[in-house]
Amino acid sequence: MSTFSGLNTAMTGLNAARLAMETAGNNLANVGTKGYTRQRADFASVGSLAHTGLLTSRNGVGQGVALTGIARLSDAHLEARVRGTSAFASQSDVRAEGLSNLEGVLREPGENGLSALLNDFWAGWEDVAGQPGATSPAAVLLERAKAVVDRISVSHTEISTQWGAQRQNLDTMASEVNAAATAISDLNGQIRSSLAAGGTPNALLDQRALLSDRIAELTGATVRESPDGTIDVLINGNALVSGNTVRPVEITGGLSMADGAAPTLQWAHRPGDSIGLESGRIAGVISLLAPANASGTGGALAESAKSLNTIAMELATRVNDVQSNGVTVEGLQGQDFFSFDPANPASSIKVIATGPKDLATGTAGGGALDGSNASAMAQLGKAKDGPDALWANMVIKIGVATKSEAQQAVSTAVSAASAQAAQYSVSAVSLDEENVALLAHQHAFQGAARVMTAVDEMLDTLINRTGLVGR
Repeated sequence: MSTFSGLNTAMTGLNAARLAMETAGNNLANVGTKGYTRQRADFASVGSLAHTGLLTSRNGVGQGVALTGIARLSDAHLEARVRGTSAFASQSDVRAEGLSNLEGVLREPGENGLSALLNDFWAGWEDVAGQPGATSPAAVLLERAKAVVDRISVSHTEISTQWGAQRQNLDTMASEVNAAATAISDLNGQIRSSLAAGGTPNALLDQRALLSDRIAELTGATVRESPDGTIDVLINGNALVSGNTVRPVEITGGLSMADGAAPTLQWAHRPGDSIGLESGRIAGVISLLAPANASGTGGALAESAKSLNTIAMELATRVNDVQSNGVTVEGLQGQDFFSFDPANPASSIKVIATGPKDLATGTAGGGALDGSNASAMAQLGKAKDGPDALWANMVIKIGVATKSEAQQAVSTAVSAASAQAAQYSVSAVSLDEENVALLAHQHAFQGAARVMTAVDEMLDTLINRTGLVGR
């Protein structure tokens, strides 16, 4: 081996140390970059030159070091685990948030809750029973009745508004899924071309992984890798992205809670072919927006609105029935106290009584000061199947569901955080590790430079100083 080859060996060491320091520097520069995966410069020793001939017996010395590639330190198993746990955590999170917002509509317990307003309403009838025909107790009763119907109506409107906001959010998320899918298909093409040309598309791989994680969070999608470097993104086993092909999705179904049609996610190129989601944020929203059913297991929002309708109808019907069984202070048969539209009781219920003459406080033949019917009216609040009991059952049902979903959200969030931590332990940038790597490669660079200096001095001695001894 020529002495000059020592310069080449030292040069490969210098290049290797420089590339390793640049890689560590790139890691440090991206320590705060979302989705960045730590990289590592991989090297291999360059073998010695082959020696031939009958008299060859000396073992060859290696020719230095060569870069074999810039490795992206990711783990496919951990990435799949992160996507799966994130999808379930997102589904539980959106359901917990939706139920918490629904619970806020109830305003229970508190003076503005329907239970307190109903109690005041029934107490108002007791006051009227003590003073039939008096203006003040009747006026107070009518104001309390209006407070009750206003609370029922406002609660129903707030639930409808929440339903509409969640429905609009579904369209936004579907658009985001399609946009991310299109970006992944473009990245698939770039990555495939780069790999075919011998490149290292690590930055493109990071971008693609970030997009696929977002799709998984929204839909519970899975990822399948192909030998050419591309990936397929699958929703419920069907390809959303396959190479450079994208199959967009869309949200169909009712646009308002009154439509009664369940929103669904389906393939845009196959109308009517709905996608059954098992996890993901979209699945959580769709479950909240499901229509009410006979068994009471429908979507939380629609079931609550249905319960409010039942409460409004029960309140109006029972009060009107007792009114019709009594007489006013003028001896006339009592007329309806409430009016409502049977198609939508909660939003349409109104107080139509206007004063003490409209209140059927007594019974036939009892006289003007008879308040027995008003007392009977006040007892409606204690009925086991009355509006108060129905409201209490509704509050309990929503409260239990909210607590259960909140606990589920915490549990799935812990699982997702654990998976994320495991992934970070492999792929995240460690400042300590990179600083140590910088120091090590810096010393390697200095060592290679010292070798080059030593070889240069040897060559100088051979070329310029040989034969000068003794002169």
